[in-house]
Amino acid sequence: MTKKRRYSPLVMLFEFGKLGKNSFFFVVFLYVIKADSTSLFITYGRIIFLLVFVLTVFSIIYQWFTHQYELDDKSFHLYKGLFNKSERIIPFSKIQNINRRAPLFHRIFNMTSIHFETGMIGDNAAVTFKVISQKEAERIETFLKSATKHNEVYPNDGFDEPPVEVGHHAPNRIIHFQSTRKDIFKASFTSLSFLILIPFIGSFYFKTNEIFDVRHTAEGLFERMISTSWAVTITVIVLTIASVAFGIVKTFLKYGNYEISSDSDYIYISKGVIDETAFSISKERVQAIEIEQSLLRRWFGLAGVKLTSLGSLSSGEHKLEVNTLYPFLPVHKAYAMIADILPSYAITKEMTRLPKKVFWLRMLWPSWFWLIVTGFLLYFKPTILKLEQAWLILSVVLLFWILGVRWLDFLHTRYRMNKHFMQFKKGVLKTSLFISKREKVIEVNVTRNLVQKRLGLASIRTINRGKPIRHAGVDDVPIEFANAFVKWYKDRENEVTVE
Repeated sequence: MTKKRRYSPLVMLFEFGKLGKNSFFFVVFLYVIKADSTSLFITYGRIIFLLVFVLTVFSIIYQWFTHQYELDDKSFHLYKGLFNKSERIIPFSKIQNINRRAPLFHRIFNMTSIHFETGMIGDNAAVTFKVISQKEAERIETFLKSATKHNEVYPNDGFDEPPVEVGHHAPNRIIHFQSTRKDIFKASFTSLSFLILIPFIGSFYFKTNEIFDVRHTAEGLFERMISTSWAVTITVIVLTIASVAFGIVKTFLKYGNYEISSDSDYIYISKGVIDETAFSISKERVQAIEIEQSLLRRWFGLAGVKLTSLGSLSSGEHKLEVNTLYPFLPVHKAYAMIADILPSYAITKEMTRLPKKVFWLRMLWPSWFWLIVTGFLLYFKPTILKLEQAWLILSVVLLFWILGVRWLDFLHTRYRMNKHFMQFKKGVLKTSLFISKREKVIEVNVTRNLVQKRLGLASIRTINRGKPIRHAGVDDVPIEFANAFVKWYKDRENEVTVE
């Protein structure tokens, strides 16, 4: 067992910074905007704010003095309290994911944060080090992985401390992908990040106007920008260039330095330029794989690969997207990467389409939404652009839109089952290919409505563990396939392993 350790004192500085950030609005409102106010509401508001601020400062200091941690060969031991002491034990076997995050504050002091996520639920479901040195984080992570592997091989030998090798890049780690400038450029356009600038400017304007009342100044500036045709042209050109540049910079900051690597047991993902994020997941904890393609991504031949895992993919207050093996991979590279990283997963490109009778079933199935909207349009008969028959045009357009969605859904829906795997593909504008091993599926079900019974069809579903639980399936498959699907699942008995 290692010795008890106190958390880094920089945790206090980090919490003070968060306190200052959260207090900024109240300080500006109470002491700047309402500086001359003698209202009782403002007076008592200042008193309450100061009391809460001082108590929070003392609470931060108290927590640092009373919180400690240590590790033994099987678990974390977390201590807190001065007079009423408590101890929380988190077994290493419960750890599902390991997340690292190093925003600007941490990088200034050469520190990081690390988040050990378990499969449990609740506020105490994770072990979090908000500010910790790079060396200590590496030591704990390597200690945990080494202890876990040692306990799997020698479960009861009672050793004191597993061998630890500190180093961010293990010698046996294989790098599968590193983002380039070309990848960043593609990502900025396929993610439509260049469209964010205008809403960002609008949000900044409204927030600023609430405090400093800049409405009249902004209106005067806008009038000058549209006063002549050449001013409009220059404004459009400047905004276009600024939007594209903003999108590229935003994408670079988010996906720059993106790296995907793996060793024999773990998958590692790291990204970020200023705000660095790193994530590792045990290959054994991967429950399913999902390959997603939006309309733009299909045009560019790109795809995103997501992993369904047992643990949550969040780090404190920040939601992480690192369960995605880079959302803008070329399709051929995505398939090749899955084969390299998770060779136990087999993706079959050839899949079975739905029967032709399903096409007519979906196209002729009544749309209650269309009937209700058409009823309202018929009753009110709105006139648009002086067209008295506008209601009829809207109804027809809506009908064709619904039929188009149904046609695309039928076109993209496919399925495939082999000895150990199940694949489902669905979607309209955005398609999703879901792949899971039979041993990772915890439940299946088959349902049939009256129409499906008459046509010899059924709906099938699978359930995989995860946060949240992952449901997948396909509607209107032949009943023969549904029966084979149930038998396929029952044959998993010899594959199930307890996790």
